[in-house]
Amino acid sequence: MSKNSTRVALITGAAQRIGAAIARALHQSGSNVIIHYRTKQQAAEQLCLELNQLRAHSAISLQADLCDLTALEKLASSAIEYWGRLDILINNASSFYATPIGKSTPEQWDDLIGSNLKAPFFLAQALACELKKNSGCIINMADIYAQKTRPQHTIYCCAKAGNVMLTKSLAQELAPEVRVNGIAPGAILWPEENQNNEIQKTITQRTALKRVGSEADITAAVMFLVDNAAFITGHVMPIDGGRNLSAC
Repeated sequence: MSKNSTRVALITGAAQRIGAAIARALHQSGSNVIIHYRTKQQAAEQLCLELNQLRAHSAISLQADLCDLTALEKLASSAIEYWGRLDILINNASSFYATPIGKSTPEQWDDLIGSNLKAPFFLAQALACELKKNSGCIINMADIYAQKTRPQHTIYCCAKAGNVMLTKSLAQELAPEVRVNGIAPGAILWPEENQNNEIQKTITQRTALKRVGSEADITAAVMFLVDNAAFITGHVMPIDGGRNLSAC
């Protein structure tokens, strides 16, 4: 399609959960959205249908395995090509699971480092020129476990710690044209594989506000960084209800 004046956002891992909520919020603000997915094709297409019914020709879905650099580069070029521009990159896609010492594999290392650190870097690199042209912004989804240890999640914690430094480094390197910030969620949505009520209760009690957050807390932070933070770059916002105040 030809270039248009409507801003365009690419959200990785946007077929469901927080990624889908971010896509809806950006769409509601007037952006056209590109919903990236790896395996959740049906959910991505359903979300596109929902958004296009609200505003015609305003959402598309694109598939890519972000750990495959060839697929990642194709995603970047396709994202720019469809509407002729790209203004916002939300690096939301993330693998998350336990990797106990003694049982972890090189494949798990590649997947966790790849999705949480390698892919955000190379996607930012592939889109840097376009984002500079449009004075765009990047938001990386970090985690409070970039600063805290989580038992049996060493690789994931290392990947997210790298993600935080990536945010700061990119903010410096892509300035002054592109702002780069991060969001570090606490207990927002419980992982699909972790429905242990006792663990959930313990985490909630260690959160200063004594409750779990919602997708709306994350989307509010995203929209603040996109629309109301013109003089903020290189920062990671903890959206965690004060979980960072706990010693463990």
